[in-house]
Parts: sequence; C-alpha cells; structure tokens
Amino acid sequence: MAPKTAKTAQKRGRPPKALKNAKTLKNDVPETDVLTSLYHDMLLIRRFEEKAGQLYGMGEIGGFCHLYIGQEAVVVGLQSVAEEGDSVVTSYRDHGHMLACGMEAAGVMAELTGREGGYSKGKGGSMHMFSREKNFYGGHGIVAAQVPIGAGLAFAHKYKGDGKVNMAYLGDGAVNQGQVYETFNMAALWDLPVIFVIENNQYGMGTSVNRAAAGLDLCDRGKGYGIPGMQVDGMDVLAVRAAGEIALEHCRSGKGPYILEMKTYRYRGHSMSDPAKYRTREEVDSMRKQHDPIDQLKEMLLREGVDEAALKELDKQVKQVVTGATDFALSSPLPHEDELYTDILVENA
Repeated sequence: MAPKTAKTAQKRGRPPKALKNAKTLKNDVPETDVLTSLYHDMLLIRRFEEKAGQLYGMGEIGGFCHLYIGQEAVVVGLQSVAEEGDSVVTSYRDHGHMLACGMEAAGVMAELTGREGGYSKGKGGSMHMFSREKNFYGGHGIVAAQVPIGAGLAFAHKYKGDGKVNMAYLGDGAVNQGQVYETFNMAALWDLPVIFVIENNQYGMGTSVNRAAAGLDLCDRGKGYGIPGMQVDGMDVLAVRAAGEIALEHCRSGKGPYILEMKTYRYRGHSMSDPAKYRTREEVDSMRKQHDPIDQLKEMLLREGVDEAALKELDKQVKQVVTGATDFALSSPLPHEDELYTDILVENA
C-alpha cells in the first residue's frame, strides 16, 4: 500500500479546496432562461441515465453500460458555451455527451437497446455512437484512444481554418496512458485548437485517483509541453461554463491546446456490473446531499424567483421525453442480419 502523504491522505468525495481560480471565474448569475436551460439539460441526462439503468437491469440493454449520473454539470456547462461546429469526442461514459450535443434521446436509447433506429443502426451500443451532423465523433471503448482522435479533429479544424475547437473528454484513469502525452506533445507543437477535458470523478474503474496518480493536480499534466491548465469544480455548472469560456477563447485565438480538470463524482459504479464496494455509502450520500449539481442549480433558480411548480412541470416534461424515447427504442426493430456487412468498407469508384 502506498505511503500516506499530505495529498494521498485527502478525504475522498470532497470537492477540491483551492480550485485554481475556478471560484473566481463565476461572473454575474446568468439570466433565468439560461439557468433554466442548463437545469433542463442536466435533468434530461439524469432521467435518461436512470431509465438506462432500469432497462439494463431488465435485460433490454446488453454489453457494457457506463452511467453519467452525478457528472452532468461538466458536459452541459461546456456545451452551453461551445459554438455550432465545435467537435466532441469522448470515452465509453458517453450518453450524457450525446444528449448535450443535441442528439435525440430516442436515437440514443434505440442504440443502447441495439435497435436499427439507433444512431449507429443498433450495431454500436452504449460505447460506440456517432453523429457527424452533431459533430459528435464517439464514444470509444479503449481507454484514452479518443484523445489522439481529438487532436486529429482539432488538426482538421486548423487545416480548414473554420475557427472551431475540439473538446476531447477523458477520465482520471485514462490520463496516465502513454498516448495521452504523445498527443499533448503533438497538440502543443502544432498549436492545435483542442481542449483536453479531464473528468476526474475520483475513481478509475475501482482505484482511487489518490492511489493511481503521482501528483493529484491533473490539470498540470501538460506543463512540460507548455499547455496551460485549470482545475474546476465540476459539480458547479456555472464554474464549468466560466472555465469553458476561457479555454475556448484560448484555443480560438490560436494559442494552442488547453487542459481543464473537472473535479466531479459519479454516483453509480464504474459500469452497471460494478457494485462499487471500494467506497462507502456515506461518501456517496455526502456528495449527493451536499454537492449535487442539479440540486445546487435548482436552489439557485428558486432564489432567483422561479416557481417550484414550474420546475416540477419541467421535470414532468423531461420524464415524458425519456418515456417516449424508451417506447421508440423498444418498438424499433432489431437490425437485419445483412447489416453485419454494411459500414465496414469504403470502395473508391
């Protein structure tokens, strides 16, 4: 067992203390309609993922299924300040990213259940969805494999001169993979417009980041390449928005890549097959009660004068969307066996 140091002895499940300017990033509270939109988008992800968990338990979803419950503020906050045409690539915990990018809940749920109405015609499942129309380039099952792809997408933005930015999401487990640092080097050399978003949810599969990472400020991992970084309270959607604006402006102005470490937390296990016995129930409950991103924003909305009945109605509408997505998915046919031979080869004319 690793020796205790001041850093490894930190209590798990707590939000970071000094978030490297993240708290000072929050400007004036946005207009109520902006707050309501953020609340809606996080709530949609939460309700969608809760239903996905139920369907997995019923045997309607096969293979792996990694839920995003607890981390909603990260992708919603960043997408809320992105521009149309910015691209996204992420790992296998990807349903929330799809919804935040504007992909339809029905198509996402149909893909989860392996139906032909899904975004990958039922052949990709939970980890491998794709939508060129929404500039979403996956869902990747191999740890950290999406990071160099993100740099490639950023290279395409720079080559085309379209002024857009790629956001490449990875986890605290993936950040120790070698290809991440090869990508950092290339992105810095070529001043690529890419934001490496490290979703530090405290556990890489079942291992605490305190035991897996030498140096717990993951936002500093790019220092050797001259890549600036910032650590952000990923449970606070407004802090995420403010940090995202800074990182996006940095990349759009031609200054190269940027690293955002989002200190967040997943409430469920690593995947649906993970009982998460490596952490206590008290730790999870403490995070949910004290730092839940949706509850925090709801309290702000109430303080801003939004009627609680209106928020309940919004939740009702979100649940109806998820119910409709589920009905569409389960009524959509399974892919025909001929689909095994499509989308696997491109022949030049």
